[in-house]
Amino acid sequence: MIDGLGDIPVTLLVVPDYHRRGRIDSDPLFLRAVERRLARGDEVALHGYYHRDDQAATLIPADWLRRRVYTAGEGEFAALHADEAAARLERGLKLLQDMGWPVCGFVAPAWLLSAGSRTALSRLPFTYTTTLRAIHRLPDWRAFLSPALAYSVRSPLRRALSRTWNDRLLTLIGKHPAPLRFCLHAADAHHPFVVHHWRNLIERALPSRRPMTKQACLEVFACAAAAFG
Repeated sequence: MIDGLGDIPVTLLVVPDYHRRGRIDSDPLFLRAVERRLARGDEVALHGYYHRDDQAATLIPADWLRRRVYTAGEGEFAALHADEAAARLERGLKLLQDMGWPVCGFVAPAWLLSAGSRTALSRLPFTYTTTLRAIHRLPDWRAFLSPALAYSVRSPLRRALSRTWNDRLLTLIGKHPAPLRFCLHAADAHHPFVVHHWRNLIERALPSRRPMTKQACLEVFACAAAAFG
């Protein structure tokens, strides 16, 4: 769908062993598919390791809701200590690099990062990470505003609310210079009207914006920051 809209580079968020169902290096078809995307100018970012929050839930209601309901237990790095976070980051980075893929960024599943995960990220050779509202340059964690449009498709109500929110956010941002991130997930493709709405949102944004990968966007930010202090 995105390719049909023109020359639009994308950042592919790759999970090395999704839900412990098997590592990507055991799937030649997947590897070739990613390599074709890289050859056309896309980038790869590490997206967790298992994409599953396997740490014990706390008794704090807000934390439990955030980790078990809002994100359905997908926030892998939401509660990790620094050592475990570093081990998963290093293992994932090595796996992608062993494929010969250049990797600059890390995006935590559900954008949830514990204090330990932030510490681990600061010590590893990533140039950026992202949260719901910003791109963060590493290792200094300088934040650059970049709102994210995303769908939650787990129920009809979530899909309806996502549609309304994304429409309103795109309208509110309008021609504001802050970059917009369009965060498509594989599950979105199971819902034709969601795919159709993504196409509509991207078409609305293209006349006033230049498509680029996250790393390219960070480089634009860095140049602007250097120019204006």
